[in-house]
Amino acid sequence: MSKKKTRKPSHNRVANLSDTILSILKKDRNATYNYKQIASKLNITDASGRNQIIKKLAALKQKGDIEEIDRGKFKAINNTEYYTGTLDMTSKGSGYVICEEFTDDIYIASNNINQALDGDTVELYIYKRRKNGRMEGEITNIINRKKSEFVGIIQIHEKKNFAFVVPDDSKMYTDIFVPINKTLKAEDGDKVLVRLEEWEAKASSPNGKVIKVLGKPGLHSTEIHSILAEYGLPAEFPQEVEDFANSIDLEIKPEEIAKRRDMRKDLTFTIDPKDAKDFDDALSFTVLENGNYEIGIHIADVSHYLQEGTILDDEAYERATSVYLVDRVVPMLPEILSNGACSLRPHEEKYTFSAVFEMNEKTEILNQWFGRTVTYSDARFAYEEAQAVIESGTNNIPAEVSLTGEAYNTSEDISYAILKLDQLAKKMRIKRMAHGAISFDKVEVKFNLDEDANPVGVFFKTSKDANKLIEEFMLLANRKVSEFVSKKKPEKTFVYRVHDEPDDTKLASLQTVVSRFGYKLNFKDRKTTTASLNKLLSDVNGRKEQNLVDTLAIRTMSKAEYTTKNIGHYGLAFDYYSHFTSPIRRYPDVMAHRLLQRYLDGEKSANGEVYEEKCKHSSNMENLATKAERDSIKYMQVKFMQDHQDEEFLGVISGATEWGIYVEIISNKCEGMVRTKDIKGDYYEFDAENYAIVGRDTKQVFQLGDEVIVKVKNADLVKKHLDFTLVGKPE
Repeated sequence: MSKKKTRKPSHNRVANLSDTILSILKKDRNATYNYKQIASKLNITDASGRNQIIKKLAALKQKGDIEEIDRGKFKAINNTEYYTGTLDMTSKGSGYVICEEFTDDIYIASNNINQALDGDTVELYIYKRRKNGRMEGEITNIINRKKSEFVGIIQIHEKKNFAFVVPDDSKMYTDIFVPINKTLKAEDGDKVLVRLEEWEAKASSPNGKVIKVLGKPGLHSTEIHSILAEYGLPAEFPQEVEDFANSIDLEIKPEEIAKRRDMRKDLTFTIDPKDAKDFDDALSFTVLENGNYEIGIHIADVSHYLQEGTILDDEAYERATSVYLVDRVVPMLPEILSNGACSLRPHEEKYTFSAVFEMNEKTEILNQWFGRTVTYSDARFAYEEAQAVIESGTNNIPAEVSLTGEAYNTSEDISYAILKLDQLAKKMRIKRMAHGAISFDKVEVKFNLDEDANPVGVFFKTSKDANKLIEEFMLLANRKVSEFVSKKKPEKTFVYRVHDEPDDTKLASLQTVVSRFGYKLNFKDRKTTTASLNKLLSDVNGRKEQNLVDTLAIRTMSKAEYTTKNIGHYGLAFDYYSHFTSPIRRYPDVMAHRLLQRYLDGEKSANGEVYEEKCKHSSNMENLATKAERDSIKYMQVKFMQDHQDEEFLGVISGATEWGIYVEIISNKCEGMVRTKDIKGDYYEFDAENYAIVGRDTKQVFQLGDEVIVKVKNADLVKKHLDFTLVGKPE
């Protein structure tokens, strides 16, 4: 039997060569390429591969996809429309681009990302896949990097002549190469902040340099500073900004008082959290001769000290907001202003910007006045102290509250003021809810910390009458200031806080989830939607599923944002709404103060485009601050649970995925994951329709909302993640 001949293997064919060549030519639409240059880009060096390129170039030219500009030099024919959008990466390395022109996001395969990173503004062209017909895209240009600094762990190469930084961000799909002379002498395993420098066309990783060594992973100071660094938030003020703030004349001067409405003799007080250090709002209360009430909402006049064009104002604008982490506040303004000159501390005269209303028993506004004032705070109440007055219903001021003042210095006067303001606030709230406002009173998780900022206890902050009293009068000021400017003719540029209507798809998803708990929603129209949402939020109050349902309900809402284009505020049911009452901690409030004073002075409208850009920046910084605050809570929850690894906890299933179930512990709101592979006794499969996992053999079901008992398996401080072991269901 003759030996069977075997054919010599041919050179490997390059997969998707036509698409790859088109991609190269379309990425540099104004450049021309010959076959050698394309081969070089594809790292093809053999004759067979080059011949394939030559043949494909001829075929693409024949089809009219490319043109031959000069002999052997080709260029893409620009018959494709290019779009601009924002890239949203997945943790798997692919992504989606959000384009205004399309309802659906455009899928980008990992091989078409082309060095773009999460959040980048990119240019792309879009095509239909032949197999499934869905729209996909390829990124052709990076217009703007969202961020160039990343937090990660540095790994020094064993020969110590270079290093890599592995970013913490799961959406950052590549590590970063760092030459040894740019490591800032970081040690292997340190957590660092690295800045991207360049990314060569053929390189799989970008080059970077370490700009800050944050410390050893897992240490408290390291992780808190890492959270700030991850979102580009500053940990301290530049020295020149501190020096400038310290040089400001903070004296209350007669010539300045003369320019203002003097309200120092009006009974005035603040109500704030007991641990507050800055008091940016106060209330004054006077009974008028006609029986009505004059109520002043007095806000720190930050714009008096924060002058445009100064380095202090530039710094405040860049920060745009104070950041409230679990163990610290990163303020928008230096302490000399935030806790000093601009803080309406008791028994001190302060410059303020005020909204003053004449109101009757029905809470009807009969007169209003806006302008700069000077005030004197007679007393400082913690919420708990004001709540004690409200609950007792008597003239009973806690001993801790020190009272002074020329015209008003008795506990009867100030007790009456608090009780009357509480009555009026409750009437305003009833009106607001009847008008379609949604009552989001989500429970806030707070921590008791020891001297070293370690969490030794968890408690929940809830909103009581004293909190709601302040809330209603701040809402009144914000609404009326916005309405006052909006109704001026000709139309004036102003900074609005807007909130769009909820997305129908998200509302439908909420209905699906809450129906598992026996709740029903009615989305027939706006009135039934808000009424049923309020009923849902009321019905879940105090129940095991409250935090889950509250969170899901909030997620159905559109994000509130700052803009010069007023569309109203859906959640509050206000046609006009701005932020005016917290200029110590929010830059948009400072802008609102400046614009209001500008129009009170009779000046023309401010530049809308300039203020719209400032609004976008403020919204973006608010979003980053919120993410940092959430990360600090997650970190503290993980740290707290580290010391409770031997305990069993009752929890409620808050989510289900292909890889496991999320469980939220009822007693402390800490959330972690039970991985399906760790559940003993069966193989569990994900049931997406029922938000559950189901045992293949036992048919045991673990479903959203079920109560389960868990123990801590692993508490990872670096990833801010808890893994639980499932003990079982309660009997």
